[in-house]
Amino acid sequence: MLASYRHTITKSLTVCLCMLGVGLMQYPQLQKLLNSQQTASVETIEAELKSEKTQLNLLKQTPNFGYGNLIANWVYINFLEYFGDDEAREKTGYSFSPEYFEVILAQDPKFLAAYLGLSTSTSMYAGLPERSIELMDKGLKSLAPKVPAKSYYVWRYKGIDELLFLGNSQNSAKSFNKSADWASQLTDEESKFIANISRRTAKFLRRNPDSKIARINTWIMVLNNDVDEKTRKRAIKEIEALGGKVIATPEGNKIIMPKKD
Repeated sequence: MLASYRHTITKSLTVCLCMLGVGLMQYPQLQKLLNSQQTASVETIEAELKSEKTQLNLLKQTPNFGYGNLIANWVYINFLEYFGDDEAREKTGYSFSPEYFEVILAQDPKFLAAYLGLSTSTSMYAGLPERSIELMDKGLKSLAPKVPAKSYYVWRYKGIDELLFLGNSQNSAKSFNKSADWASQLTDEESKFIANISRRTAKFLRRNPDSKIARINTWIMVLNNDVDEKTRKRAIKEIEALGGKVIATPEGNKIIMPKKD
């Protein structure tokens, strides 16, 4: 019993020391970035990102001793700081986004919220849908219809990326069908709804692979995903570019579809 207790304490201390070490490495750079956010040059920001990449690579090589979810949460918080720094992203873009998610999903592939962040940041803003889909495919190998609950959403995010950013309606239909198959194995109302709408989306894509209506409906899915403000504006812009119209009402957004597909 005593040996087991000491082993557990040793593991915990090792993980904490690893994370503390990475955190101490990161803290001066983070403080410098925050203090000079408005005046930082592209070179300065890129140097900070290079340092961040070194730290992420260290995490890739460090055993997590069973604390993968803790590490994943910590890296996700760092990603949110990166993604939310609009001034820096205007200068350097979002291409560093998948570097965070490679670590996050390797540490905790069941972290569902991370998949939405991956799709938004990497496919939509970094313009790297192939990388986003690659990481989703890898994560899906660790998921199952009921593990964790609502894991069918990952198939939907994948289907959205395949349709909107790769124009691959065939693969998108397969992903939506898979989402429907997984969701149909649960009995709650949300899962039943997702199963029904995902199957209908897949069926429509097979019949109308080049449909503007299908693309508008997929952007509506993005809009309904409780996304950040910049993603919401992007979705509305894309819907209107395809001939739809978005009207804000007290009850939420009202979408008017184009008369012709």
